[in-house]
Amino acid sequence: MGLTIIEKIMQAHSDEPAEPAMPGKIIWIGIDVRSARDFGGANVVKNFREHYPSQKVHDSSKTYFTFDCNVPANTIAYANNQHICRGFAKEQGVKLYDVDAGIGSHVMIEEGLLAPGETGVGTDSHLNILGAVGAFGQGMGDQDIAFVFKAGKTWFEVPHTVRIDVDGDLPDTCTPKDLTLKTVGTLGTKTCLGKAQEFFGPAIDKLNLAGRITLASMATEMGSIIALLKPSEDVLRYCSELRGAPVQPTEPDADAAYSGNATIDINGLKPQISLPGTPHGVTDVDTLADIHVDSVFIGSCTNGTYEDLKAVAGIVKGRRIKPGLFGSVVPATRKGYTRLLKEGHIETFIDAGFLVSNPGCGGCASGQIGMTGEGQVQISTSNRNFAGKQGAGDTYLASPETAAASAILGHIGTAEEVL
Repeated sequence: MGLTIIEKIMQAHSDEPAEPAMPGKIIWIGIDVRSARDFGGANVVKNFREHYPSQKVHDSSKTYFTFDCNVPANTIAYANNQHICRGFAKEQGVKLYDVDAGIGSHVMIEEGLLAPGETGVGTDSHLNILGAVGAFGQGMGDQDIAFVFKAGKTWFEVPHTVRIDVDGDLPDTCTPKDLTLKTVGTLGTKTCLGKAQEFFGPAIDKLNLAGRITLASMATEMGSIIALLKPSEDVLRYCSELRGAPVQPTEPDADAAYSGNATIDINGLKPQISLPGTPHGVTDVDTLADIHVDSVFIGSCTNGTYEDLKAVAGIVKGRRIKPGLFGSVVPATRKGYTRLLKEGHIETFIDAGFLVSNPGCGGCASGQIGMTGEGQVQISTSNRNFAGKQGAGDTYLASPETAAASAILGHIGTAEEVL
């Protein structure tokens, strides 16, 4: 019987590589990238110092800190936490991506720190976004990460995998976020709970890296361990260039055993949107056209890439957001920000009335860029809209294109309405 992608990755990194990594089996695996962010990072340091005093991290060249959740620190607590991490990184010889670098998972991909078939853990609950390049990433607690810092490995129970076939091609009026929201709405939180996902279909094959990041970023909202996508030739070329050497994908065997199958039908798909309080409460955007919008946030690990924001610039160029509406744009990384700046897109956002901030999690993180007040309606391109996550208001999740159009219209609407 063949193996799925996650089973192959875990077997290749196992202490017992000759033994098949079958679902339900607990195995110890080596971790290629060990990381902590400013959220939880100080507790990782605290636990490391308490439990492993006077020890060095297992391999400083594979260990990183990434600051993205609160950058720059706007509270004393975060400032203290970041300072603790900086001190530990210096004494241990660990690389630290500071407050100007951007979202950690994106930095790992952009810097070539983690490639297809490799493994990474960190304190970010969306580190499974690394499935976008066919790698295994997982968020863990601060004590677990402290142990990985010390040992370079950890244990996992090999998860079952659900095969997800996407039927049809993505319509021109839809984006990878619409595909993602359709998937979240169809599968809900139970179909893939505690399981890995593998995606197949022509629409998946055609996704660029930014689109793959969007899809992988919402595995957590489906209760999944990770959404793994077999890298396309473009993704492999990109990762190989970053590494300076060819990288190879980990592919499922033809006879791989899946614990379940699901089909996502995107034939005739319309732009999608999630209702406040629940990412999987998805409906067509055009069913909510009369809802007034007070705030729009465009960014996050789900939709803060250069490609996402370039698409937004194409919609808002020469236009202004609705008077009285607050709009913010936050690139995911410094590299993306710099490219947008050089090409004039940052100026386009500002001319359109948006506030543009430094790279990071932005409005997806409490206290950054501003929060919604009670009664406010917000359109966000992030992955979560739980009550209180981005303030006391009501947050809808949508694509960057829908968010940009809604900012111009002053009500929920699609890009077709303004272009």
